[in-house]
Amino acid sequence: MSGLLSGKRALIQGVANRFSLCWGIAEAMAREGAEVCLTYQNERLRKGVEDCAATLPGAITLPLDLQQDEQVEAVAHALQERWGKMDALVVGAAFARQEELEGEFIKVSREGFHLALDVSCYGLVAMTRACRSLLAEADGASVLTLTYIASERVVPNYNIMAVAKAALEASVRYLANDLGPENIRVNAISAGPVRTAAASGVKGVGGMIGEVAERSPLRRKTDRMQIGDVAAFLASDLARGITGETVFVDNGFHILGM
Repeated sequence: MSGLLSGKRALIQGVANRFSLCWGIAEAMAREGAEVCLTYQNERLRKGVEDCAATLPGAITLPLDLQQDEQVEAVAHALQERWGKMDALVVGAAFARQEELEGEFIKVSREGFHLALDVSCYGLVAMTRACRSLLAEADGASVLTLTYIASERVVPNYNIMAVAKAALEASVRYLANDLGPENIRVNAISAGPVRTAAASGVKGVGGMIGEVAERSPLRRKTDRMQIGDVAAFLASDLARGITGETVFVDNGFHILGM
């Protein structure tokens, strides 16, 4: 691929460090010519994100906590002034308390349920709403998020995050229907397990990665650049007819029955 996203501008939320899936997306989009903005949740994560941004031509960074409506609006306002339009929006954050991922799902607390759904699902809705006018100014914009097959099947130690991902996928379909008349597409990438800081909170992730490498039709691990390349495609004009979809990037593992 070369120059698929030339002249386009992308806001990418969810980069924590160089191992993040969203960093793979940022790298791929920048490689294809996009001007990118990366966000950081707090001061603790700021330096890591800024170090990543420094390796991408023209990349900028902004603070953004998805649970703070004023920060969501502030990011949209800042990019309205700087860019005037937005061609791609990536919302990749997901969070649940460690204790809500382990043991029996039936024991999930009300507070833990609300927190996981707020960050991992509502964050997409809030960001898309705030950036709607920016996205509408583009000649065909793309909104992307990240999900996992646990939304459809029981995966040990995923629990409330699986429910959040199921809600996220439903949100993708409803947002796609709302925004389609404005030529804004909304899709999700269902990634195979990758060793990231976020994934380290799921017990047994190493075994999952190994199983995908051994049993998937393509017999290899999923890596962040596979995710990044598909995200770049979905943000490009080549994917102008795709919306409301969950695209699996897991080397075919999801098709297996046993």
